This record gives sequence, C-alpha cells and structure tokens, in this order.
Amino acid sequence: MARFLALPISFMFLGFHVFAQTPSPLGADVYFITPEDGAVTNSPLIVRFGLADMGIAPAGVDIPNTGHHHLLINSKLPTLDRPIPKDESHRHFGGGQTETRLMLAPGIYTLQLILGDYRHIPHDPPVISEKITITVEE
Repeated sequence: MARFLALPISFMFLGFHVFAQTPSPLGADVYFITPEDGAVTNSPLIVRFGLADMGIAPAGVDIPNTGHHHLLINSKLPTLDRPIPKDESHRHFGGGQTETRLMLAPGIYTLQLILGDYRHIPHDPPVISEKITITVEE
C-alpha cells in the first residue's frame, strides 16, 4: 500500500497540482465596454467589463456558468489550467466587480480580460477577450 501512496505524495512535494477546470457554455464571451481599442486617454480611466452568456459570481462561490473578471495589463495569458496570478499585471475582481478605476502612468498599454471560476482558474474552454491597446497621456 505504501508504494501506491508514494507517487501522489512525491507530486505534492515537487509542486505538481491537478486542477479540474470548470466548464464554460458555448458562446460565452468577455469583452471591454470601455475603453475601446486604440483609445487615447488620461489617468485615472474607467474600465468597464462586458460578459455574454455567463453570469458573475464572487470568488469562492461555485455556481454553474459563472465566474469573475481578471484584468491583464501588459501581460501574456497565464497558464490556463492553474489559478491566475495576482499582481500588478494580473488584477483580480473577485468581489464580482464589472468595472474599475485604473491609475496608469503615461505610456502605451495592452489590456485583456479573462474570466476565472470560483478558484481563479480559467474555464474550459477559456473565456478571454481580445487584447486591446490604449495610450495614457499626461
């Protein structure tokens, strides 16, 4: 019996975790209401998130066909079968927020939305917006 337990325990020590992804319905879509791709704006700016064919639920609340928003700033997509990182480039809206007031220094930024499930893991298939580019002026 000990031989069968050694494999899962060794995976835990090596940092391997298996996360089952929550399914998303066909046709689910996340998108930016504002700003538009190519927008030239000042900081702070209001970013509004749109969602079609799914609902919003706070992190930790497991309801089918729901999730919560994550905003990627100047970042590539995270690993899609793991929890989305939480840092300045990966903003979490686990309270179910559908907009944010964003303070950005002057410059050019890419923004992208990804919906996470109750554990911050992208759905299967993932619900990801198009990447947009904005310019923040002084």
